[in-house]
Amino acid sequence: MSEITDLDKIVDLLKAEEKTRFLRLFHVCATEGQIRPPETMHDWIKAHFGSVEETLHQKVIRVTNLVTFEESLFNKLRADRPMAPREYSEVVVGHDPFDDPLKNTPEDVFGRIEGKYCITAGNVAKYDGLHGIVIFNKSNPLKFTSEQVADYIDTGLKWAMEAHKVDAEARYYFFMWNCLWKAGASLVHGHAQVALTRHMHYAKIERRRAAAISYKEQYGSDYFDDLYKAHKSVGCGIERDDVRVLSHLTPIKEKEVVLMAPQLSASLKEAVYVVLSCLRDSFAVSSFNMVIQMPPIADVDEDWSGFPVMVRIVDRGDPESKVSDVGAMELYAASVIASDPFEVAGALEKYLV
Repeated sequence: MSEITDLDKIVDLLKAEEKTRFLRLFHVCATEGQIRPPETMHDWIKAHFGSVEETLHQKVIRVTNLVTFEESLFNKLRADRPMAPREYSEVVVGHDPFDDPLKNTPEDVFGRIEGKYCITAGNVAKYDGLHGIVIFNKSNPLKFTSEQVADYIDTGLKWAMEAHKVDAEARYYFFMWNCLWKAGASLVHGHAQVALTRHMHYAKIERRRAAAISYKEQYGSDYFDDLYKAHKSVGCGIERDDVRVLSHLTPIKEKEVVLMAPQLSASLKEAVYVVLSCLRDSFAVSSFNMVIQMPPIADVDEDWSGFPVMVRIVDRGDPESKVSDVGAMELYAASVIASDPFEVAGALEKYLV
């Protein structure tokens, strides 16, 4: 199987058209890091990395998206660090204010939206004027079915449509599922958050739209189509029905998967379930962020043509670890990644194909 640290060699072997497309989207830089550890460290290195020799010359791959300027740094040594994943079945809910949402949560001014497996509530501490919660009937967020995942997504969109009736200027919808505290959830009980904002989409989504427009003006080609084709050409893209799945080459953090489809279709919702199941069952992912980035739900003046419905899912690490997965590099420079997109792509292919 290919490895991310071989990406420079993989790109060199692409056919001319594929290589041209890839290199106008991505810059790949390979460097070598070297160390000279004292003999007193050798036993510790062997225990953590297998051998001293493996650490003396380390190949680092830096991948930069030249359109959006997302960037990730990969080192096989970091990916090979021995990890003991926690079983997701260990999730314990404890005290649960979401157990009775009608009694313990406020409703929005337009009331609640009730799905088959969830119900909405108004967020007490809002970070936008229209900001709600989709509370899952099942408390354990890691025990989900395809039907449940689809219902969470559908209920969130119904919430957005009702919120738009209250404020016609609010047209930009965002769905986010922060699973467990490592991903930013303040409560264990399964829930997602929904927001509808005014005037323009949230900045990172708006930046992606603007970058795609600039790309089309410069190259006469659709950015999102080329993004998938570039991933596909190196073995990190999979297509299923109308859904394109990318094991992201510039992940924001570990094992990021990007799904793209023309609409928020049944096949996209099913693919979201499959990807979540793959990450949970193949990689013991128990804490994750999952978001839906999509065009406005009502007419606007700016150009959103070609912008797909995008779902992004990222592993946030062991919930019991006291070490944060985000540091100064991620906040102010580039993401440092321990996982290998090619390994993730291999697992996804088994689930999706």
